[in-house]
Amino acid sequence: MLLYAVTVFLSAFLLFQVQPLIAKMILPWFGGTAAVWATCLLFFQAALLGGYFYSHFIVNRLSPKRQHLLHTALLVLALAFMPIVPSPWWKPDSPDAPIPRILGLLAATVGLPYFMLSTTGPLIQAWFARSYPGRSPYRLYALSNLGSMLALLTYPPLIEPLMTLSAQTWMWSGSFIVFAGLCSFTGWRALRAVPAAEDDPAGAPPTPAPGLMAKLHWVILAACPSMLLLSLTTHLTTDVAPIPFLWVLPLALYLLTFILCFDAEGWYRRKVFWALSPIALGALSYLVLQGPSNRPGIRTTIAILAAGFFSLVMVFHGELARRKPEPAHLTGYFLMISAGGAAGGLFVALIAPLVFPAMIELPITLGLMTIVLTLMVSRDASLGMGGDLLGWKSIGVLSLCSAVLGYLGSELKTINEDSILVQRNFYGELRVRQHGNVYDMDGYRTLMHGTINHGEQYTHPARRREVSTYYCEDTGFGRLMADRNIAQMQRVGIVGLGTGNLAGYSRLGDFYRFYEINPLVEKIANDYFWYLKNSEGATDVVLGDARLTLEKQPPQNFDILAVDAFSSDAIPVHLLTKEAIELYFRHLKKGGVLVVHISNRFIDLAPVLERAATATGRVAVEVETDDSDDGRCYGTTWIVVADSMTPFETKSFAGLKKMEPNPWLKVWTDDFSNIYKVLK
Repeated sequence: MLLYAVTVFLSAFLLFQVQPLIAKMILPWFGGTAAVWATCLLFFQAALLGGYFYSHFIVNRLSPKRQHLLHTALLVLALAFMPIVPSPWWKPDSPDAPIPRILGLLAATVGLPYFMLSTTGPLIQAWFARSYPGRSPYRLYALSNLGSMLALLTYPPLIEPLMTLSAQTWMWSGSFIVFAGLCSFTGWRALRAVPAAEDDPAGAPPTPAPGLMAKLHWVILAACPSMLLLSLTTHLTTDVAPIPFLWVLPLALYLLTFILCFDAEGWYRRKVFWALSPIALGALSYLVLQGPSNRPGIRTTIAILAAGFFSLVMVFHGELARRKPEPAHLTGYFLMISAGGAAGGLFVALIAPLVFPAMIELPITLGLMTIVLTLMVSRDASLGMGGDLLGWKSIGVLSLCSAVLGYLGSELKTINEDSILVQRNFYGELRVRQHGNVYDMDGYRTLMHGTINHGEQYTHPARRREVSTYYCEDTGFGRLMADRNIAQMQRVGIVGLGTGNLAGYSRLGDFYRFYEINPLVEKIANDYFWYLKNSEGATDVVLGDARLTLEKQPPQNFDILAVDAFSSDAIPVHLLTKEAIELYFRHLKKGGVLVVHISNRFIDLAPVLERAATATGRVAVEVETDDSDDGRCYGTTWIVVADSMTPFETKSFAGLKKMEPNPWLKVWTDDFSNIYKVLK
C-alpha cells in the first residue's frame, strides 16, 4: 500500500508544481496577462483527459504485462524532455492568436511528461484494485488531490521566493526522473501481485458497467465546478483584487473538496451543504454583478466568494463521489470526470471569449449550476424532501433557486447599458463609457479594463488635449514635460497605449512611439478617443509585447521612455527586471530618463524599481501625488530612473531625493521574482 501511495502522491505533487512553474516561465512572452494562466489550465485539463483516456484504454485492452511494458517505455521517452525549458522559437512575432502558440509551446515543452503524470492516478488505482481485491482504491484519489494541493500551496511562499526559475526547472526535472523509476517499479510489483489477486476465491463477480445516464451525470457534475473554477478565478484577478497568483485560492479549495469528498463519506454532510447551496448561489450572484463601490471590503468580498465557491463545489463533488462505481470501472469513471473538467475549461477559456463580448461566463455558470441543482432536488427524494415538490422544503429551495435565476437574468440584461462599447479578446474585456453629453464642458469618456480605469478624456472639443487621471502635470511624466526645453524636439517611447493620454503632452516636431500588446486597445484609442488624432507631434503605435519588440529593434535614442503597461491592475513582472531596465536604457540617448508608472492598490513596486536601478548603476526618484480637488487627477506613484541625479536638479523635482536602498529585497531578474514579498 505504501508504494502505491508514495507513487500517487509524488505524481500529483509534480503535476501541480509544474503548472505555476511553466506558466511563470512563459508569462513574459505573452504580455503577462491573466489569460495566459487560463490557457495553461485548459492545456492541463486537456492533457489530464488524455492521460485518463490512456489509463482507461490500456487497463481494459492490454494484459498487465503489456500495460507495464508500454507505460515504462513512455516514461523513458518522457525523460527526453528533461530539463523542461521552453525554446525561444515559441516567442510570438505578433500579438495575434496567442492561444494556439501557447498550447503548442506547452505540448512541446512539458506535453509528454505532464501526460505521463496525469495517467498515474487512475492507472495506479487500477493496479492497486487488481492487486488487493476487496480494498477501496478511492482513498488514493484523495491522497492524489492532497499532493496536488500541497504542491500548489507551497509554490508561492516556499519555492518561488527561495529558488530561481533555473533551479526550479532542474529540481522538478530531477524529481520527475525519480518518479519515472518509482512508477515503473510500482508497475512491476503490481504485475507480480496479479496472479494472487486473480486467484482470490473471495473476489466478487464482475459488476455491470454504468449506463449512459450515469456517465452523463458524472460529466455534468464535473463540468460545472470546472467552469466555476476558471470563471471565478478570472473574476477575482480582474474585477475584485488583481493580485498575481490569486488563482491559488479557488484552485486550492477546488482540490480540497476532492480530498474531503473522496477520503471518507463523513466529510460531505449532504443536507448541510445542500441547504447552503441556494445561499451560496445568491451571495455569489449578487457580488459578481456588483461594481466595486457596492461591494464590501476586499477581504470580505474574497472571503464570501471563497466560502460560496467551496459550498457549491462540495455539493457537486460530493454528489460525484456518491455516484462512484465499483473499482472495476474506476478508469472509466475518472475519464468522465476529466472529460467534464476539460469541457468546462474549454467553455470558459475558448468558447466564451469568442461568443460573448462581455465577461459574463461567471453569471452564466451560476445560472447553469442553479438549474442543475434545481433538477436534482426535484428528482431526488433522498435529499429529505420526500419527493414532495409541494412540501415546504421543496418550495423553499426551488423558490430560492428561481430567485437566483431571476436576478441573474435581470442583471445580465442591464450589464452593458452604461457602455457605448464592450469588446473582449485574449487580453481581457475592454469597456468604453460616456459620462455626460459629448459636448458638455464636463463630459468625459473612460476606458475600463475590468474595474480598472485605463484612461479618460474630456469629450468637448476645447478640452480634448487636456491630460487627466494618472497623467497630470504633477506626476513623474508631467514634471519631465514641465522641465523640457521648449525649443527642443523630443523622441518619446511609451510602453502601454491606453487612451493615448500621454500624447496630450506632444508638441510640434515631437515623435511619440507607443508599444501596445493588445490590438483592440489601438482600435479603441483611434475610434473612441482623440489624443492620437489631436496630437501636435507625430505618433506611432507598434503592436506586440514591448519587451520582445524592443529586444529586436535597434537603439531608438529616446529622450524619455515611459512604462505604463498594466494588465488589469498589475504591471507585468518581465517589464520590471534588471534585464528590462538595461534594455530600456539601451534605447535611451545619453542623459535620457526612464519613468515608470507603478500606482497599485495591492503591490508596492517602488522597492523593486529601486533595486533594479541600483543593480544597474543608476538612481531612482519616487514621485507621489494625491487626488485633485476637482477629480480630474488621481493619486499616483511614478518612479523616475536616470544615470545620475543631474536630470532631477530642476524646479519640478525640487525637494525630491534619491530613493533609500531596500536591502531586504532581492533584485528581480528574468530568472527570479517574488510578488508576495511586496504585497501591501
